[in-house]
Amino acid sequence: MIDYLFSIEGLAVGTGLASVWFSVKERIWVYPIGLISVGIYVYLSFIYGIYADMGINIYYVLMSIYGWHRWLQPSESGAVKEITHNSRKEWLLSIVLFLLSWVVLFVILQRFTDSEIPLWDSLTTSLAIVGMWLMAEKKVEHWFFWIATDLLSIPLYYYKDLLLTSGQFFVFTVLAVMGWLKWNKSLSNRDQNSKPIHQ
Repeated sequence: MIDYLFSIEGLAVGTGLASVWFSVKERIWVYPIGLISVGIYVYLSFIYGIYADMGINIYYVLMSIYGWHRWLQPSESGAVKEITHNSRKEWLLSIVLFLLSWVVLFVILQRFTDSEIPLWDSLTTSLAIVGMWLMAEKKVEHWFFWIATDLLSIPLYYYKDLLLTSGQFFVFTVLAVMGWLKWNKSLSNRDQNSKPIHQ
């Protein structure tokens, strides 16, 4: 059973890393490859009793389908959805969504499950909820939420003896920083190219 779970975890890690790499490169494959990874993590989270994480992976499945659809929507100036920054309203919605989901998840985990780490589990989950939504909308700021999620998840999965997954989140952190830099550069280049040339 242990060898089987280790193999399944390895497949989830491999597809998860590939998915984030495609996200950094702004490729649509982030979603179909990511669906394989999050589907496996729904199962693993249930087996290991990380209940909020199981819930977030179900949410990932739904948001991956939504994001796949959104990324294929044409923008005003191109064939696919473009990278943008959060507006003030979107920042406000992001913060409210984060705080509300953190409180709700913490209360649920504390009162209705046998979770050993309800505060920690609910924190990483609520950060990821916002990150996934902003990623589906192709907002540069989604990388901030992923960086925070990844950094906090490294010790969480190590504590739960999911060592491959803990290592995966270390690599995720590096990729998220790379993604943030690349998406900012792409947006900056696009803005410069769209400026009118004065004679």
